[in-house]
Amino acid sequence: MSPPLRCFLSARDGAARLSEQPPVHAAAEPGLPRLWVDARRRFQALEGFGGAFTEAAATTWLALGEAQRAAFLRDCFDPVHGHGYTLCRVHMNSCDFALGNYAHVETPGDFDLAGFDIGRDRRALLPMIRAAQAAAGRPLKLLVSPWSPPAWMETNGRMNDGGRLRPECRLAWARCFVRFIEAYAAEGVPVWGVSVQNEPEAHQRWDSCLYSAEEERDFVRDFLGPELAAAGLGHVRIVVWDHNRDVMVERASVIYGDAEAARYIWGTGFHWYGEDHFDHVQLVHDAWPDKQLLFTEGCQEGGPHHGSWDLGERYARSIINDLNRWTVGWIDWNLLLDEHGGPNHVGNFCSAPVLARTAHDELLHQSSYWYLGHFSRFIKPGARRLLCAATRQAIEATAFANPDGSIAVVAMNRGEQALRFELNVGGTGRAVELPPRAIATWLAAAGG
Repeated sequence: MSPPLRCFLSARDGAARLSEQPPVHAAAEPGLPRLWVDARRRFQALEGFGGAFTEAAATTWLALGEAQRAAFLRDCFDPVHGHGYTLCRVHMNSCDFALGNYAHVETPGDFDLAGFDIGRDRRALLPMIRAAQAAAGRPLKLLVSPWSPPAWMETNGRMNDGGRLRPECRLAWARCFVRFIEAYAAEGVPVWGVSVQNEPEAHQRWDSCLYSAEEERDFVRDFLGPELAAAGLGHVRIVVWDHNRDVMVERASVIYGDAEAARYIWGTGFHWYGEDHFDHVQLVHDAWPDKQLLFTEGCQEGGPHHGSWDLGERYARSIINDLNRWTVGWIDWNLLLDEHGGPNHVGNFCSAPVLARTAHDELLHQSSYWYLGHFSRFIKPGARRLLCAATRQAIEATAFANPDGSIAVVAMNRGEQALRFELNVGGTGRAVELPPRAIATWLAAAGG
């Protein structure tokens, strides 16, 4: 007889929040819809899950009392008692979720980078990242993304409001990546990868810089790739695009179409704003199966959205669909924000999985926190996606085999009626029920 499945549940109705339920023993009865998992068919290996360290997140974290700071880090990074995040992002120079515009090379015309300085990061960002590393008890994979080069390197002379990288500044800007990676390593924070530019087709009123596909291709081929290699940093992964799914296919076609540029590139990053276009994630994999896919940013825009259950469902829908289309990692946006969805130097407030009322020294876990945990707590780095299919579209699901041999199956029900179905893992069917507006993770032990 097969051992029972462990089950963890979060549901809109009731108090279940990543709560372990009674073990699943019941054999499936005939005629039930079926969620079927074949552990013999394996696909991409997972890099991990996580969120972004921003100046906003870090200053909010530092404003908490010592006990709440520790509780937040445990909730997100502890691999036993928390989400076990391992894959995170940080901005190089300022972004909208900084306290203002700043650059690591502020002096106009400093092509030799004599004034390069990460002193601003030492105030809040680096202390938070190092504390997160300690809470994780293992190295974090850190993706570095710029929102804008220094103002003097932009054609409009500003970090905000679009602009483009001045051609004569491309070498100096590529060397800024090298200097940043080296500076972070000296602080005990290794860099796993870099993206060329956050949202290179977005002319924003905050920190932004525009690149055409050809400009991004040429920058990687002629400047960024060679400079990283020359500095002994060829192991640092280069991620292109780092924008929405809508244009990712044609963007990849232009950039990967140049063999010299493509040899430097690890994969394509993408966000979720605008239409879903999950099919485009699959198309990029099908056309370039040797390149990786990485979700690099997503959040609920337009304020903090306190208590919204839809928020978590949006996260899980994206995670399930992206993972099932060969995505190897999923990075949320701000790890932490204040109760207003900031701070943000242009008033572009958003939600985060954890919000903080710093005046009351209080953490507020949103539905997105619980939904993220159904993946990150049970699907470990190195896990392999399994063949998984449901006979009802209402059962939205994915499944992975962990390095220790255990199998994690995650399924969501966004409907208003409970779903009763057969969960069949390895040929053994068990009857399970998923409440309305709920998500569950079932865990089968190795050999079970």
